[in-house]
Amino acid sequence: MTLEIIIFIASILFGIVVYWRESQGNKIYRFFNKLMNSEELQMKPTDKKGFVFKQNLILRLVYIAAFFLVGIIITQFLIPINYTAISLFASMIVGTLIGTYIAGAIFKSSEIIEEQTESIEEKFEEVIEKGKDFIEDLQTKKVEEVKASKEEPKAETKSARERLKDKGLL
Repeated sequence: MTLEIIIFIASILFGIVVYWRESQGNKIYRFFNKLMNSEELQMKPTDKKGFVFKQNLILRLVYIAAFFLVGIIITQFLIPINYTAISLFASMIVGTLIGTYIAGAIFKSSEIIEEQTESIEEKFEEVIEKGKDFIEDLQTKKVEEVKASKEEPKAETKSARERLKDKGLL
């Protein structure tokens, strides 16, 4: 069980590395594309699609499973295939697939952060300016109230009892 967990975590890291590597360049995928497809069906030079980069789930699963199948056939001569080998094989496929999606999420979030960085800075500066204006308004209102209270002494008003006496009700 411990070996399976270690291989699963290592395959997640392997999936992240594979995704990152294909995002940088897809020469192997282009080679197979030129080998398998006619000239009209070949991918354009600007297309960045790879075996796992910008592929849907089913094709990623097929390519990753085929890669590990070739690997397990080569290592079959070193390790006898039994339940443990099949379990490790499944762990490697699932871990690599999860790793590719983790790497995709990381790349997508970093792109969004880079796009939004400038607008966030502008919004932050706007908020700071509005806050400064608000504080200045509060300070000027406070100063005006203090000046108004000093300049205009309140006229003495009669109490309620005196007003009632003036009306003749008391």
